[in-house]
Amino acid sequence: MELLYFARIRENIGHSSETLPQPGNVSDVKDLIGHLREQGDNYKAAFENELAIRVAINQTHVNFDHPVDDGDEIAFFPPMTGG
Repeated sequence: MELLYFARIRENIGHSSETLPQPGNVSDVKDLIGHLREQGDNYKAAFENELAIRVAINQTHVNFDHPVDDGDEIAFFPPMTGG
């Protein structure tokens, strides 16, 4: 999986992307977020408020129950507002 982090999420984690093999206990976005929270305090802070996280898989917005696959590009970003 190619994970991409944007805005506040990137700032909390400390980098903008990483490659991760799909963990055996991860089958959907919610599982992946749970796995990432366990990777350290910076990840825990980045993913603490699920209401403030949006996800795109392969450049398509998805819900947290969407399945993930080892070859996916998964982007995490906060909700955007226009001005």
